Amino acid sequence: MAIRDLKAQISRLPEQPGVYLYGNSAGDTIYIGRARVLRDRVRSYLSAYGSSPKTNALLDEVTRLEVIVTDSLVEALALESHLIKQRMPRFNILLRDDKNYPYLQVTTSEAFPRVLVARRVARDGDYYAGPFLPATLARKTMALTHKLFGIRSCNEAITGRRDRACLEYDINRCVAPCVETLCTQEQYGEAVEHARMFLEGRNDELVVELKAQMLAASVDLRFEEAAQTRDAIKTVETLRDRQQKMSSVRLGDRDAFGVKTGPAGAIIQVFQMRGGRVIERVELVADATDGEAPSLEETVQAAVQQFYAVRVAPPEVHLPVEIEDHAEVERWLGERADRKVRVSVPKRGDKRGLLDLATRNAALAYRSHYSDEAVERGTALDELRRTLGLPGVPRRIECFDISTIQGSETVGSMVVCEDGRMTRKEYRKYRVRGGDWGAERTTLDETPRPGPGRRSRGAAAGARSGSGGAGGVAGAGDSDRLLDDFAAMREVVARRYRRLLDDGAPPPDLVVIDGGKGQLSAAYEAFATLGQSNLVAVGLAKKEELVFTRDNAEPIIFETNSPALLLLQRIRDEAHRFAVTYHRKARARRDFRSELDDIPGVGARRRRALLTRFGSVASIRRATREELVPVLGAKVADALLEHFAERQGHADLP
Repeated sequence: MAIRDLKAQISRLPEQPGVYLYGNSAGDTIYIGRARVLRDRVRSYLSAYGSSPKTNALLDEVTRLEVIVTDSLVEALALESHLIKQRMPRFNILLRDDKNYPYLQVTTSEAFPRVLVARRVARDGDYYAGPFLPATLARKTMALTHKLFGIRSCNEAITGRRDRACLEYDINRCVAPCVETLCTQEQYGEAVEHARMFLEGRNDELVVELKAQMLAASVDLRFEEAAQTRDAIKTVETLRDRQQKMSSVRLGDRDAFGVKTGPAGAIIQVFQMRGGRVIERVELVADATDGEAPSLEETVQAAVQQFYAVRVAPPEVHLPVEIEDHAEVERWLGERADRKVRVSVPKRGDKRGLLDLATRNAALAYRSHYSDEAVERGTALDELRRTLGLPGVPRRIECFDISTIQGSETVGSMVVCEDGRMTRKEYRKYRVRGGDWGAERTTLDETPRPGPGRRSRGAAAGARSGSGGAGGVAGAGDSDRLLDDFAAMREVVARRYRRLLDDGAPPPDLVVIDGGKGQLSAAYEAFATLGQSNLVAVGLAKKEELVFTRDNAEPIIFETNSPALLLLQRIRDEAHRFAVTYHRKARARRDFRSELDDIPGVGARRRRALLTRFGSVASIRRATREELVPVLGAKVADALLEHFAERQGHADLP
């Protein structure tokens, strides 16, 4: 949608609260927002155009605008949260739970419940405890339910009619509900209830019940059972004491949002406190998109909406900054929880201490999740975007290099960098054959980089390449023609992006050419012949490390320690290494080529067999048919003898 079209539509928007949706030409919803006054909010985007790459990219892509009017801003808030969750628009800050922590499932739907590790909470009537952080804690806790309370771990259908118990009963890890004389269903139900109290953290209540159970067993002279109950009490009391160290009765039920934002994205740590004790920590991640890291205020706003869209808020929620429409957010959370919810930014005391704890954990998680290297990559890509004036972060960069010695065995390479990391599986190598690659389509020689266990087919692909015309070739039509560097670059670039056009694949965000103005001009000539003038390329010259662009007469000079320059150098050097390696292999194949390679039917296996049997090509040349047939077979042996006879005949000519 052109800006003038958007202006015309804005004038017709209602001055009421509601939700607005931006869509693109593909029919996708790309951004969803809410507004107290729809007309004013949408109009504000026009004045913000040019202020940030994200806003520019959004407005450049918008082709349609929809609005949904609501009765209040609270309703708009609820509708916005629902639509974001449903449509996942890419220009909204979308948070994801970065870790899939396990839960413990008590199968209360069974007559004799078990305790199992579950990856997600299902609506099946069973009880779920967790999540457990770290994940290994889930299995340790499950083992405790077996050891302390004798919860069964088998999948057997329990009837109580077994004659004897299994080994689990003998080692005191199961109360044996399978043998009715050892454990009735009521007794097993009591053990399950104790396990559930343990998982719910009701340890004080559990200790009281276990002490009563121990006393009853002692009175009945069941001393072994009493001793087992005593050991269980000690374990539960130890766990209770540890929990109390992280507890504060004064804090009660509340959530604290710790947030860390940076060039790579944002990390949110939500500390959930219930009964004065931290029972859960949820980590959410939002990666930077469209060239702009999310701001702290935007991240917190999105975190509150998306976190509580699937959860009920506690009476108090603590945030590091004030959020927009604070009162309406409180009303929305209160309506969902069916009670009053207070959202605040604590300044001091225990509440501030809890918020600071969550913030410190978010900062640690940020460094762990993204690492220093990831942050550096994000900084480098953002600097490239700003310096080169790109519409967004160049997440995919393709770099080309040519390797040749006096025009002999000329080869090209293309390497790929995605999000600041080299993607080796997408490397490509080229045998440069010459030809006019701006004319009619010619069969391509684009050879994928061989992966593990896969042989390169560069030679075969090169044999399929068309010779084409004489563009950039000295002595056209001569098999030994020499190619200049510019012509080779033009050919390789043209072949690469013609292939992308044929496959319907998206183009890269940035093309890097190893070379100066000449090589860069050759690349743009290739773009023009393919109708791909929208592609952006830069040339990186060696030694001076100058960056050349098409639109600037003077090269761009980066600081020596610039993250953007270091990234470009790393990509350029990788393309050079890949090209040189391929060039050396091509020369080696030429230098070590044998006369036997020209004989039909003689491949690598038969060549090895001949050399093993006769020792040298000269000895093979002197061999008789009777000596050759056992090694090659009659047909190939005749072909070999005919080949040597023809070569001898040519040698005898005056």
